[in-house]
Amino acid sequence: MRRLSPVAWAPTGAPMGALVAALSAVLVLAACGTRLPDSAFATPTPAPQTPGSDGSGNFASDTGVTANTVKVGVIVSKTSALGPYTFSGSYYGATAFFDELNRSGGVHGRKVTVDFCDDEGTGAGNVDCAHKLIDQDKVFALAGVTAFQYDGAGYVQSKGMPDIAGQPIGNEYDQYHHLWNLYGSDEPRDGTIGWDGKLYGGTEVYRWFKERVSARRAGVVFYNVAPSQRFAQYQELGLRAEGYDVRMEQINLGLSNFDGAVADMSAHGVDVVFDALDEGGNVRLCQAMDAHDFAVKAKVTTTQSWSQRIGGTYANAPKCRNTIYATGNTRNYADQQYEQVAKFRAAMSRLYPDQGPNLNMWMLEGWASALWLTDAMASCGPRLTRGCVETYMARKEPYDGHGLLTPRGFIVNHPGPTSNNCLNVAQWQDSAEGGKGGWVTRVKDMNTECFDVPEVSYTP
Repeated sequence: MRRLSPVAWAPTGAPMGALVAALSAVLVLAACGTRLPDSAFATPTPAPQTPGSDGSGNFASDTGVTANTVKVGVIVSKTSALGPYTFSGSYYGATAFFDELNRSGGVHGRKVTVDFCDDEGTGAGNVDCAHKLIDQDKVFALAGVTAFQYDGAGYVQSKGMPDIAGQPIGNEYDQYHHLWNLYGSDEPRDGTIGWDGKLYGGTEVYRWFKERVSARRAGVVFYNVAPSQRFAQYQELGLRAEGYDVRMEQINLGLSNFDGAVADMSAHGVDVVFDALDEGGNVRLCQAMDAHDFAVKAKVTTTQSWSQRIGGTYANAPKCRNTIYATGNTRNYADQQYEQVAKFRAAMSRLYPDQGPNLNMWMLEGWASALWLTDAMASCGPRLTRGCVETYMARKEPYDGHGLLTPRGFIVNHPGPTSNNCLNVAQWQDSAEGGKGGWVTRVKDMNTECFDVPEVSYTP
């Protein structure tokens, strides 16, 4: 099961061709929580292995594996029309994790070497990266993948390459069984997408804002382009299922009128705003909200926009900025009281000290991706194989990333009419982080902030 959330699109001022290409990636998929109890968290004991002939006891047991090393590939869109940060966060997090892992001795004595490929945000570039990492570099597995256009997914699948805990943007992780997305899945992944062409998502985000901030009238702002319209329609279904009055505000992409949308929402008493816009559109929407003195209980953004850069990006809309909430299924990167978050922050500061102003949740989730792959590799002992890694991924026990993630897994189970889903919620506050601004967690604990909610089906 998945919940949809929009990603950033082409930057303001991009040529129309770039905008149209970017709109094809409007949907990013976030986790929807777990149906499994906390008692299911036991980690299986690896089966005994017969030592090899070398002193380490390890084997050169599969592609990309020697007795002393294992080679991992990372694909992101580090250079693209969408800018250097939009689809690169997972690279920083994953490489920071592997660097820390190697400093601690590696996985079962093997050091992890990382082969990185920048697909430049294009489908052709992504195919080239898949061939390079598989055919030339001969990596063992992929981790930390964030592909704007994952056109190489079919080749990854055909070669039996495990892609562990990638960041889903398109529907490839719902289709191929060698691709294991970061948020888990209960879908068959048998070559088709979802269940009879349908995907399902819970309404826990809308329930949270209804129960926790007493929101009742929602505005949904979207562009007059098919991907944006589809996501907005999905949001409308979920909001109406939760009993909201909903005001739909369509923005002409070529001749935008955010002032008109804000005036209409204000006139109809909207108290919470959702959207299917790019970052530039969200900034303009917030500026219009401040200009019209349109105050809401919450302006809801996505996990991808859960970023330190928001303080500067929304510099001209301070009132709106302080009502921005983000939701997800991972610990807040600001909450260093949790061990994995603290380790992530320390490793990032050491390896990438210049990235402090750009910290975001996708960096932390890149760390989680590398952690998940490492735990899967560790379960194999000396005889590390792709098959063993995928057996770990398909196990019945849910995975929580050592407390970093809400529990998730890959047990096939057709969604029912309702589900019990958990989530994390944070709000941007200028007063946080010593007045520099930061994200303040608004739930007691994401593993107990759970709701029984309707399942909404949609066509991807």
